[in-house]
Amino acid sequence: MPAPAPAGLQLGQVTETVGADGAGRLEITPTSIVYATASGSDKPTKDTFAFIVYKARATTAVAADQAAPIDSGGWSWVAPNGQAIAQGNGEAYNVVADSFNAGRTVQPGTHVLDAAVFDLAAAQVGGTLVYTDGEGTAYRWTIPKTDTGPEVGQIKKELAP
Repeated sequence: MPAPAPAGLQLGQVTETVGADGAGRLEITPTSIVYATASGSDKPTKDTFAFIVYKARATTAVAADQAAPIDSGGWSWVAPNGQAIAQGNGEAYNVVADSFNAGRTVQPGTHVLDAAVFDLAAAQVGGTLVYTDGEGTAYRWTIPKTDTGPEVGQIKKELAP
């Protein structure tokens, strides 16, 4: 049975998680959020894309895969009204920024910058980001309603039309 996850994490706070299938450990840190009304020529099916950059760092001597929906894990968004939203919903699956597209595997002693993207209605902005790890433990970060974090400029540059 997984240990309870820390509650009330904020953007920029790190937490240690278990890799996919229980192999290895990863420190996960959401670092930046940008709300964008377009990505290149792609438009959200709702009102905005929430593009969240996170750092994943392997903390053991073995490579660790980030948990994904295929593993019953990965990223989701909880809107202020409690509605759960899957990563890559709507047109979010089309939104990619090369600097934040690292893939699942993190090698020992390294970190990657990756992204989770959601297609949100205006009322769903400023929610809770959830990462479910390889043991099924859910970690939650409160995400601000405005663009915030050190990668904001780079994200906007890469998502620009």
